[in-house]
Amino acid sequence: MGSIPDPGELTELTQPSFDEFQRQTSLMTSCTLLWKELSDHINSLEQNLMKQSETLKRKIEALDSETKASLDSLKKRELSIEDSVKIALSRVEFNTKAAMRTLGDDVEDNPDGEVDDGDGLLQHLKSTCLKMEAKEFWSFVIGKKKEIDLLREKIPAALSECIDPARFVMEAISEVFPVDKRGNEGGSDLAWACVLILESLIPVVVDPVIGKSRILVTPSMKERAKEIAETWKKSLEERGGIENVKTPDVHTFLQHLVTFGIVKKEDLEFYRKLVVASAWRKQMPKLAVSLGLGDQMPDMIEELISKGQQLDAVHFTYEVGLVDKFPPVPLLKSFLRDAKKAASSILDDPNNTGRAAQLAARKEQSALRAVIKCIEEYKLEAEFPPENLKKRLEQLEKTKTEKRKPVVVPANKRTRVNNGGPMPPAKAGRLTNAYVSSFPAPPPFVRSPSHTQYPAPVPGYPSPPPMYGSRSPPTNPYAYSPEAAPPPLAGSYPGAPMNYPAYGGYGNGLAPAYQQAYYR
Repeated sequence: MGSIPDPGELTELTQPSFDEFQRQTSLMTSCTLLWKELSDHINSLEQNLMKQSETLKRKIEALDSETKASLDSLKKRELSIEDSVKIALSRVEFNTKAAMRTLGDDVEDNPDGEVDDGDGLLQHLKSTCLKMEAKEFWSFVIGKKKEIDLLREKIPAALSECIDPARFVMEAISEVFPVDKRGNEGGSDLAWACVLILESLIPVVVDPVIGKSRILVTPSMKERAKEIAETWKKSLEERGGIENVKTPDVHTFLQHLVTFGIVKKEDLEFYRKLVVASAWRKQMPKLAVSLGLGDQMPDMIEELISKGQQLDAVHFTYEVGLVDKFPPVPLLKSFLRDAKKAASSILDDPNNTGRAAQLAARKEQSALRAVIKCIEEYKLEAEFPPENLKKRLEQLEKTKTEKRKPVVVPANKRTRVNNGGPMPPAKAGRLTNAYVSSFPAPPPFVRSPSHTQYPAPVPGYPSPPPMYGSRSPPTNPYAYSPEAAPPPLAGSYPGAPMNYPAYGGYGNGLAPAYQQAYYR
């Protein structure tokens, strides 16, 4: 019979293997890591969703705010139309009556337009504007270029007297813009006057209620302004493109667009090329912003830097507030380095051997003046002290002044300082037509023939200068006579008595005087 196992007796149990234990442990570790990874991923997704939700919420709020602001602006513009029209009509009516009174009054105007002060100039400008005499107004303005600051102050007030300022300005500048009608006999450049008049028109045509956001120009005048702009663009193509057009003409065209509010978005790239090509013009940064090129300014500044126009880039950076992105001081230093390199290349150019030094100095002087002016304009003295630049500029100017001084060349090559004795004679036979004067004998101390003869001897010589009677040598040029010399003339200084050999038949012991005209 089989025996029954004793419950208290230990029986042999199956032990799990160690490999199985490690497998289970690895599995648990993998599950834990996977769970942690999934949890982190889910948390990251939740955070990203929250951030995107917040960003979208802010954008919606900003869009709502902009929409509300736009609607309010449109409503304000709509409500302001009536007031603006009333103001414009009242102004037209007032100017019309003033013009009629001016035409009715028998007042003799100054035909030459000569005025003594600002009030007289303003009165003459107002008179031409009231009468809508655009040609006379244009002639008067171009004749007052020396008073351009006074014109800039008075022209806006005068243009406000016009019945139709936009039409008046376009007629006034039509002689030279969009095409110069003077032909080959055009003479001086009058783009400065065009720009001045166009700039002066802006405060006259802006809306008196809402400002520059609306230009009070009639639709017919705006269409005419667009036609003028297209005519200029066509003439630009005929003149060979942007590279061959004059900068003043570009300035006039861009100011024309801004003044009449006829900027086209599809032409922004064309405007950008014009601005970059004429970036050295002082008003170009402001014009670029007015043309809607503010977003393209960083690229335009980098383009200017790449072309070596660092100084122009500095002006653009300050206009749009990109000083942090484009620090001005490194740009100015780079501009000076390029100018020095250009000056060195001028000195090394074999084609400019005659004027190389002058051209190189002028190049460096121009760069120094421009940088010093830029430092003072933007208050950069603390970052870039201009003292060394000013010293260098003074040094160049001093060198230039010294080079301009005339060099005094003696009339006689043999004139030199001697030490106590007469100068050796000239070579015989050098001049066959030796001149012998028949005038009375000069005093004992005779100056060089290159100087004017005086009736009394000129003091200050420690010993008698060399005397010349002819180009042939004397018998004994260095012999001193032991006899006393003739008594000196009145006013002469005492000196060692000296007797000279007789020349040309003269036995008085003195060399003959030379006629001054012989050496001229």
